[in-house]
Amino acid sequence: MAKIILKDNRISKAELGHPWVYRNEIQKYEGAIKPGDIISVYNSRGKFIGKGYINPQSKITVRILTRDENEEINEDFFRRKITAAWEYRKKLIETTCCRVVFGEADFIPALIVDKYSDYLVVQTLSLGIDIWKDTIVKILKEIFNPKGIYERNDVKVRELEGLPLQKGFLTEPFNTIIETQENGVKFYVDLENGQKTGYFLDQKENRASIKNIVKNADVLDCFCHTGSFSLHAAHYGAKSVLGIDISETAIEMARKNSALNGFESICSFEKANAFDILRPWADEGKQFDVVILDPPAFTKSHQAVEGASRGYKEINLRAMKIVKPGGFLVTCSCSHFMLPDLFTQVIADAAHDAGKTLRQVEFRTQSKDHPVLINSEESLYLKFIIYQVI
Repeated sequence: MAKIILKDNRISKAELGHPWVYRNEIQKYEGAIKPGDIISVYNSRGKFIGKGYINPQSKITVRILTRDENEEINEDFFRRKITAAWEYRKKLIETTCCRVVFGEADFIPALIVDKYSDYLVVQTLSLGIDIWKDTIVKILKEIFNPKGIYERNDVKVRELEGLPLQKGFLTEPFNTIIETQENGVKFYVDLENGQKTGYFLDQKENRASIKNIVKNADVLDCFCHTGSFSLHAAHYGAKSVLGIDISETAIEMARKNSALNGFESICSFEKANAFDILRPWADEGKQFDVVILDPPAFTKSHQAVEGASRGYKEINLRAMKIVKPGGFLVTCSCSHFMLPDLFTQVIADAAHDAGKTLRQVEFRTQSKDHPVLINSEESLYLKFIIYQVI
């Protein structure tokens, strides 16, 4: 087996358990190497670090699959890993809809498998795992016997691996608008054109956590997308819910989801930009018992963190001004680069400028089906905080 030797410097992150080896950490290659091959990784003193697949084109050159020098990477390997990931979910969460495989955190780097009732969506986000896609689909059919499997490889990160962007059926075709449920709330998922793999599964437990604060409340759900937080608010007894989103397509789906649950008398949805609408609402004295902010990632790089911080501060400041005294602000960041300490500091600065005092009720991260690998900081990305606004 070909190998790479790491540079002779301080202990690399890979030695400490991180699943990636970067191009600038490599001292030399030994043996013939083809992109996508399984290779061994050693430090400069000859100590075995792990085995994984390699792509010299990528900045993340090696993604480690195993730390066992004798473990073979073959069909049985992937069957064991996927089975273990599924058993983990069955033990810890309700699995009608959930993430079945979360890449590195389930020890199968760059593989995403999401389950929506009887259907699966697959993403193979690197060359090394894309080579095994047919094998993975075969294993998924064995384990789940799904009604259908859809591929959502229309993700730009694949371009960094020299892979095409594509989506389509990995089984016989089926209707890609499917109905599923979480926490007792029903909703439609557009597997073909919805965000990510059709829905944001990582907030599943966080949506359930708003139960006590929304009862008999007037709720504003900003960046509502297809209405997931709005529907949960109605389900948990909100008096009224207004969801706003800049996407007309998302708003249309939110209305369909509301009708599916019989919430038309509670939930309403409007196409609007939260950044544009919250300031005039504050000037008008408009107020809500609960305001929810679940925006898209404002930054996907270290370089953009400063600008993202300004965006998070602005939107949270505006939201605080329309929360009734004693009401609640639910605020989120889904960017890994917005680290928890930085995010909470940005919120504190916003509170100061808004003349508000915040009392933290709860701090959460992503749902248990998106586990955090302790030596991979990238696997912790979602911050979800409930504050009381005084």
